[in-house]
Amino acid sequence: MRGGQSLAEALEGLLAQWSERTGIAVETWALPGTDVPSRVSSGVMETMREALSNVERHSRARTVAVAVTTGPSGLRLTVSDDGQGFPEGGAGRGIARMRAAFAELGGSLSVNAVPGEGTTVSGAIPRRP
Repeated sequence: MRGGQSLAEALEGLLAQWSERTGIAVETWALPGTDVPSRVSSGVMETMREALSNVERHSRARTVAVAVTTGPSGLRLTVSDDGQGFPEGGAGRGIARMRAAFAELGGSLSVNAVPGEGTTVSGAIPRRP
């Protein structure tokens, strides 16, 4: 990330600025404790910005929970909100962009929305040998 900033530091800054600007609370469950390749960091940041933008524009959420973890199998990302969700088939271009960002890194991303209960974005990027 910029100026030697780790992915965890970049995410902390993004989440704090976004929460302050939108008034939506952010619960940070986990951030990566290890260095992540710059390509992966960029893809995660792009996806996080898009997920937060979707929450802000569509969800009417009061709280967003975020977890980004790294382990032997790779990186996992989860963004959950307590907003209004959306009906099946309601996914738009933003979700397609998030899926594409993870696919470029050999990963996958899913979006699970429950009308009236919120939306969860989950992604995984396998560790490269």
